[in-house]
Amino acid sequence: MFRDHFSGVAAAYAAFRPQYPAELFAALAHAAPRRGTAWDCATGNGQAAVGLAPHFERVIATDGSAAQLAAAQPHPRVRYLCALAETAPLAAGSIDLVATAQSLHWFEIARFFAEARRVLAPGGIVAAWCYGLAEIDPAIDGEVHRFYADTVGSYWPPQRALVETGYRTVAFPFTELVLPPFAIVQELTLAAFAGYVRTWSATQRYVADRGRDPVPDLVRALAPVWGSATLAVRWPLSVRAGRG
Repeated sequence: MFRDHFSGVAAAYAAFRPQYPAELFAALAHAAPRRGTAWDCATGNGQAAVGLAPHFERVIATDGSAAQLAAAQPHPRVRYLCALAETAPLAAGSIDLVATAQSLHWFEIARFFAEARRVLAPGGIVAAWCYGLAEIDPAIDGEVHRFYADTVGSYWPPQRALVETGYRTVAFPFTELVLPPFAIVQELTLAAFAGYVRTWSATQRYVADRGRDPVPDLVRALAPVWGSATLAVRWPLSVRAGRG
């Protein structure tokens, strides 16, 4: 079953979701047996697909949301297709790297891993990564955590628990690779951070249920510390990667 939490905020997702570090894509490409074809599954607006493109001859980027794909970043090496994670329109043994960014928790995971194994070339790599709460400043982090846990906490889908554990509780049926730690680091204004928080699935569900946007309350709480400055926002990444 396709869980579509982001079609309604596709433009905001493209504008405000953080960009993954180039070092992650370089490490995955280095581990791949060849640099032929990568599959970015649940590509959203194409962030990971475009990040992989410098390292592979071609990237096939799929998503179940046509609205997300309409907002995706064009790239000459990236081909976007509307398809579900568990039933990819890909030939068996044709993919050197299967990647999925901040999406594994929405899948029927066992079916997706079976599909990944079907399409992988010999020795191919599967990589799934996610990030949780941002790290900014202790005073800011406490307010963000209260918003996350108390304000919108009851609106998180149950699959969010897999992100909170960094996918470590997911049965991963591949020969696991040891990779160095990675993190997203971006300089953001308070307005840009608020735009990102509005893309959270829990924030959207809160708005749909209560008919009001809770983010202005968070902005007012953060403004005395954040002000008009641009601050470094850090999201540690949790990466599960393995060889098929």
